[in-house]
Amino acid sequence: MRVVSADQLGPPEVYHPVERPVPEPGPGEVRVRLRAASFGYADALLCSGGYQVKPPLPFVPGTEASGEVAAIGAGVTQFRVGDRVIVSRFGGLLAEQVIAAPRELTLLPEGLSFAEAACFPSNHATALHALRDRGHLQPGETLLVLGAAGGVGTAAVQVGKQLGARVIAGASSAAKREFARSIGADDVLDYSVEGWREPLKALTGGRGVDVIFDPVGGDLFEPAFRSLAWGGRHLVIGFAGGPIPRLPANLPLLKGAALVGVDIRQFHEKQPAAAARNIATLAKWAAEGMHPPVGTTFPFAEFRAAMAEAASGRSIGKVVLEIG
Repeated sequence: MRVVSADQLGPPEVYHPVERPVPEPGPGEVRVRLRAASFGYADALLCSGGYQVKPPLPFVPGTEASGEVAAIGAGVTQFRVGDRVIVSRFGGLLAEQVIAAPRELTLLPEGLSFAEAACFPSNHATALHALRDRGHLQPGETLLVLGAAGGVGTAAVQVGKQLGARVIAGASSAAKREFARSIGADDVLDYSVEGWREPLKALTGGRGVDVIFDPVGGDLFEPAFRSLAWGGRHLVIGFAGGPIPRLPANLPLLKGAALVGVDIRQFHEKQPAAAARNIATLAKWAAEGMHPPVGTTFPFAEFRAAMAEAASGRSIGKVVLEIG
């Protein structure tokens, strides 16, 4: 079977396909035949060595994929051969088949394709944890999503609407803004132009926004925080926009506002029961019609092109690799 691997972290060129024997599951293990894997900006950082946690070497990329249970080891009762599942873990999923622990598997929500399912767990889990658990977003509040056409941004648009918010989608191109509107955004904002805070102020009647979902950071960070309403919450998701920004400490005081960090990896590690409840909520919403948008799709052999596309920030939605 084919596996993508590298002996060092770096650009897509250091990753190569290798042949390995098909593994057999041991007691308490499941073998999954993968059909699709997704690749986002965080995956690109992990592969390049730019993520805050460094994976062990040699490293096989891929943190989310979907497929079918092909074999089960002794003692596994939660899954059966043929079950359609999502696999989530810290690397190892750019492969044709993988061994997984049952805790790494989720039954594929009804109605989702393999490609949609591969885009689903981490982005939407991040959005739900951020908006409901950390940002306490309430029905009728106004949510500004930065980077609203990317993988986690599109998830925030969809989850924000599920939670009853009015969603303003910020994006840097007309195509991205139109895409965000097509998946449910109520209004859109072009933050690539100088003075973008004035149109945002007009959209909120001068009040400001209640919650900001921010996976971008960079030069947008401080002006976005200044656009909060009294009592607003600015959710720090990541820094796709470049260097980690700084914020004058008097701004949270003057606005009665909160700067709130969101780390989905540690949430799953430290609060597994709460994380499982969120996944169940997302599965219910998916069965009711909330399908994650699929971005640019590549065949498995073009994994380097997929990695480069995810790192570029150009993709609308999350990049998908078709494995089988």
